Amino acid sequence: MKKVLIANRGEIALRIIRSAKKMGISTLAVFSEADRKMPFVREADEAVCIGPAESKNSYLKTDKIIEVAKKYFVDAIHPGYGFLSENADFAEEVNKAGLTFIGPLPKTIREMGDKIAARDIAKKAAVPLVPGTEEAITKIDKALNFARSIGFPVIIKAAAGGGGKGMRIVENEKEFEAQMKRATSEALNAFGNGAVFVEKYIQNPKHIEIQILADQHGQVLHLLERECSVQRRHQKVIEEAPSPVVNEELRKKMGADAVRLAKICNYQSAGTVEFIVDEELNYYFLEMNTRLQVEHPVTEMITGLDLVAWQIRIARGEQLTLQQEDIIPNGHAIELRVYAEDTTNDFLPSTGHLSQYSTPKGENIRVDDGYEQGLDVPIYYDPMLSKLCAWGKNRDEAIAQLLSAIDHYLVDGISTTLPFGRFALNHLAFRDGTFTTNFVKEYFKPEALKKAEKDRVEGAAIVALNHYLKKARTYRPIIRQK
Repeated sequence: MKKVLIANRGEIALRIIRSAKKMGISTLAVFSEADRKMPFVREADEAVCIGPAESKNSYLKTDKIIEVAKKYFVDAIHPGYGFLSENADFAEEVNKAGLTFIGPLPKTIREMGDKIAARDIAKKAAVPLVPGTEEAITKIDKALNFARSIGFPVIIKAAAGGGGKGMRIVENEKEFEAQMKRATSEALNAFGNGAVFVEKYIQNPKHIEIQILADQHGQVLHLLERECSVQRRHQKVIEEAPSPVVNEELRKKMGADAVRLAKICNYQSAGTVEFIVDEELNYYFLEMNTRLQVEHPVTEMITGLDLVAWQIRIARGEQLTLQQEDIIPNGHAIELRVYAEDTTNDFLPSTGHLSQYSTPKGENIRVDDGYEQGLDVPIYYDPMLSKLCAWGKNRDEAIAQLLSAIDHYLVDGISTTLPFGRFALNHLAFRDGTFTTNFVKEYFKPEALKKAEKDRVEGAAIVALNHYLKKARTYRPIIRQK
């Protein structure tokens, strides 16, 4: 494997480029007109524009991407995450073109991407399941009858997709019909399939996932767990490894279940088995992501492994050189997704010009980003600017490192989730590990964030003024009045 095409953009494209270069592999970036000035385009060995800004006319143009791969004599295609990463048809087209798809087999992607089929596989693997429909449903009356049989609250999920789309929590029978219509309509628009399934809704759950690596020779390892419960709109904002609530016994059980499921579906490459965990630490299969996860850096930071490099090595047919007993957590890592979003306005996207953009530096700080000062944040793509990660010898040290990094991350021109990250990391529910996927709903109020940010800015200004006066030798301490 001498040359890899990266069928993605932004920070994940840069992430793949850097691992490939360390392995002596040449890289080809494809990009849209909107991304012409992005760092990943500049850092790739070669770069080709494949269309206008809209994803459907560029990053989702499978025929164009494969055409470019052939023209430039590419050996393999890495899809990153999002876009085409879980598109089984694309994986098949790549293989048919005589190229290597860096990821699982198309059949595995197709099976695990279908929530009903994935539940069937999990059932065969004896992985605990939340009570739910055995097949996809489109008729409201049938779905309602099932919801009555398992009891409210329930959750309606799109059968053909994820990422929070086509998902609705229904508290009671009166809401059911309206919520199902919304879910099916959204699922149809997002995935071209309006079918849904209904599950018992686990209240106040934690979202815990197990990272796996599987080679083409039948060996599967789990790389411990990640805690992903701080979310907005069913999408993660803060992740950490290991989880503050998972003990060694639970880790072994969840890890063994994830490995067994991966073996049954003939998994190859990096992947993630996701679980929800209730207040009694009972866990249930949620889904399997057949790709690299956004939050993979925290696993890399506590294991010392390069997951992108291992994806490439597995795609080349190499065997895993590790044993399960070799995977031991070293310290603690936490990641904040730095989104271009206005957290005081329901986390709505915030596009604009990066008039100032400077990332923090430090031995235990990692920033996977795709932007730089002077660029525009476009409206066409996911609003994530970067992943800000910190490592510590223990969880408290990692939190302190990440808070310091947030304070040294400078962004002007747009709103970001940096203030929310500071709020969350300082919250008692986060500090003591009792937070759940309802963290934002239960604790976060835009007014509280605005006040906290105002107090922080005022406090910093007073510190700076005191420092100035002290240097000027006219020092009289200024005390902020409560």
